[in-house]
Amino acid sequence: MGSGKVTDWQGKNVTVAGLGVSGVPAAKVLHGLGARVTVVNDGDDARAREQAAELEALGVTVRLGDGATLPEGTELIVTAPGWSPDKPLFAAADEAGVPVWGDVELAWRLRKPDAAPWLAVTGTNGKTTTVQMLASILKAAGLRTAAVGNIGVSLLDAVLGEEEYDVLAVELSSYQLHWAPSLRAHSAAVLNLAPDHLDWHGSMEAYARDKGRIYEGNRVACVYNADATGKPSTEDLVREADVEEGCRAIGFTLGTPGPSQLGVVDGILVDRAFVENRHKNAQELAEVSDVDPPVPHNIANALAAAALARAFGVPATAVRDGLRAFTPDAHRIAHVADVDGVAYVDDSKATNTHAAEASLAAYESVVWIAGGLAKGATFDELVAGAAKRLRGAVLIGRDRALIREALARHAPEVPVVDLGRTDTGAMLQAVQEAQRLARPGDTVLLAPACASMDMFANYNRRGEAFAQAVRELGA
Repeated sequence: MGSGKVTDWQGKNVTVAGLGVSGVPAAKVLHGLGARVTVVNDGDDARAREQAAELEALGVTVRLGDGATLPEGTELIVTAPGWSPDKPLFAAADEAGVPVWGDVELAWRLRKPDAAPWLAVTGTNGKTTTVQMLASILKAAGLRTAAVGNIGVSLLDAVLGEEEYDVLAVELSSYQLHWAPSLRAHSAAVLNLAPDHLDWHGSMEAYARDKGRIYEGNRVACVYNADATGKPSTEDLVREADVEEGCRAIGFTLGTPGPSQLGVVDGILVDRAFVENRHKNAQELAEVSDVDPPVPHNIANALAAAALARAFGVPATAVRDGLRAFTPDAHRIAHVADVDGVAYVDDSKATNTHAAEASLAAYESVVWIAGGLAKGATFDELVAGAAKRLRGAVLIGRDRALIREALARHAPEVPVVDLGRTDTGAMLQAVQEAQRLARPGDTVLLAPACASMDMFANYNRRGEAFAQAVRELGA
């Protein structure tokens, strides 16, 4: 089935696991290639029935409310990335010798012979921003590209569509990498590693191993975070990867770069990796002020994007022009307003402790609005690291007690307001309480370190509620 020619798929029995954003397109593509497609789905709600009806109209078989049994005669499973490896369906597939691919693996195998190479990015935080920066830099160099994967254009559309690309900027999650054994990128970056989705992967080691798969078979550059601490580090993952002859390890750092690194010198982003005589020379790429917003973790994202673009042969001027042209997504360290000398910043996208840590580190004196669904996270390390920056904390959401207890242990002198409400109106009260605690020069920062679904449909809605509450203060 390797080459992915249409003839290979004719009459193949393929089971697609999960409807959703990747399952429906995968089922349609496989059906279009002549495969006999059965979709199995755990849920049987109105949305699932709607999607099922759409697929059944094409001639696809759909089984709702039964994602555990392997349909008879299955020769391949294509799974939605969110399905965890311990599902009974996969145990049955393993026993029957049936291969399991994710949507990324399917897209990789369906590429045309002269397909655009992939520049791939993963990491616990910063993936989307880095991939968007990378696409902006590649466009500034005059290349035909798109930001694909978890964002923007779907990968299947990118590899099968009419549009021709020179190179793709691909965002990949640990889930997607787990199910993509034959993916081989031109160059790839792991931005950072922090405990996340451990309920899915089973352990930190398994999570890191899946992230590290992105480096397998890289041709030009394995980009890693030279500032990262902890084990395994992103550099450890590069060491363990089996890459093509001549592929280089390229570090990025917020400090002065050594040879084969990109870094920062006197407010300038510089490259000592893709230059002649890197032991003596450095190439200026852009100014820190060209990065929006110019906070530490975002400068790191810009350096990783620049490293991948430079690995692809992009000139230095395109790095500068691409970073200047880039505008960040909403709810990522977005400055909402200044009210009475206090800045209000929406980082609702900080849905885990690692993202919140980076966000808190960007400001000197913070009134922190936090809480929501903890997803198994612990908060001691986060609170201990941020304690000296905290003017106060306002806690919302279902698992706020976990944060309150960490504050009591590591920042007992910081005033804490615990809002026992989980209705959406709680955000207005949270912002009013934060205003009461704040002094001129402070930042009121929504960086919840938790998921939003206990109170809001998603992190966007949470950010919008915060921004609306801030506007009401200003009025």
